[in-house]
Amino acid sequence: ATGSRGDVQPYIALAVGLRQAGHAVCVATHDEFRPLLDGRGIEYAPVRGNPRDLLNDERAHSMLAAQGNALKFLREFTALLAPGARQMALDCREASRGSDAIVLSNTGLVAGFRQIAAALGVPYCTGLLQPVTPTRAFASPFLPEFPGWLPFGRGVYNLWSHRLFRALFRRFFDGLTRMVRHELELPPLSRREARPRLEVSGAPLLYAFSPSVVAPPDDWPSCAHVTGYWPLDRPAGWRPSPELRAFLDAGRPPVYVGFGSMTSRDPEATTALVVEALARAGRRGVLLTGSGALSGDDLPDEIFPLESAPHDWLFPRMAAVVHHGGAGTTSAGLRAGVPSIVVPFFADQPFWARTVHRLGAGPRPIPRRRLTATRLVAAITQATSDDDMRRRAAALGERIRAEDGVSRAVNIMLEHFGRTRTEE
Repeated sequence: ATGSRGDVQPYIALAVGLRQAGHAVCVATHDEFRPLLDGRGIEYAPVRGNPRDLLNDERAHSMLAAQGNALKFLREFTALLAPGARQMALDCREASRGSDAIVLSNTGLVAGFRQIAAALGVPYCTGLLQPVTPTRAFASPFLPEFPGWLPFGRGVYNLWSHRLFRALFRRFFDGLTRMVRHELELPPLSRREARPRLEVSGAPLLYAFSPSVVAPPDDWPSCAHVTGYWPLDRPAGWRPSPELRAFLDAGRPPVYVGFGSMTSRDPEATTALVVEALARAGRRGVLLTGSGALSGDDLPDEIFPLESAPHDWLFPRMAAVVHHGGAGTTSAGLRAGVPSIVVPFFADQPFWARTVHRLGAGPRPIPRRRLTATRLVAAITQATSDDDMRRRAAALGERIRAEDGVSRAVNIMLEHFGRTRTEE
């Protein structure tokens, strides 16, 4: 499991579920996520490369600027991954030696790491945070919604948007896959084998989101399973700082503002915009300052700077949460049952932003390039004062908390891997 914290954390939750089911589990990930494994009885294997360094790269800023442009996003993303992909593949292969089964994450799939399973002759399955199986029900999360002016219907557009993105994906990531296969001393793939057709591999596709958020379409194959979210509960010994506790106790619930692992060329300007919006909306705020998108300097007393805190503890104590729409943060906001104001940057974030709004659990999204203090004031005011929206968000959160996505995923995996071993 490689990438940012939002990319990695759900797979650690899955590892906890496998551990609780009696299995020995190793998570191959970056060193900065080792504390999430400590004390949970899960083995750690290092994968070199710091995702924060990648996100501070100039190419990352170009990638973040590629809002709505899938070609530019894929080009910049490929260029960003390529230098470290070889070492990551070698590290993941080393971590996988002696294993009975392998679970691939989003980024592992992107970098062609299923080739490791082929090299070792080990069965695998894939866990994904975004729906990528073609369907007529909704468009690819990485492409725009149906524009309306096209001469054919929404269902046709949706289906072909998935196929188009897969074609683009293959075009840009073929080089990475060839390089990984060369390092693993595997023969080149034929054109047919190189097609990204996950649904014909026979392995389960485990979608780690709630069916209350994205219902499984009728035209999906039986191998695609929407299990429910994979939340990682905070460590048993975690406690908030006295300063954070005092701030929360000193007034009505604040509004959280944080953009996860997204970076900013001018965090001071973004922070000033957020501070102005909170003041004009008459709300206190908690600002996530650990990622570089927001600054913690010279904040008024009504705003608390926060390096980090477990979302499952923090978000239920907020009046609303403003975030970038990453899959992990979106799930935490919905699970908390408070309205979400989504400011999407790129990739799948606009998809989750639209989904939150469609469910009635948040105001209309504000794309990052269109973020202004006035728009944010209006969204904060709506999210904190619209009783119907707050009731819908609370009801959705209750349904999500009643699900057990990790247990369902574990059961599907073990059934598949057990069947695979029997067939062998």
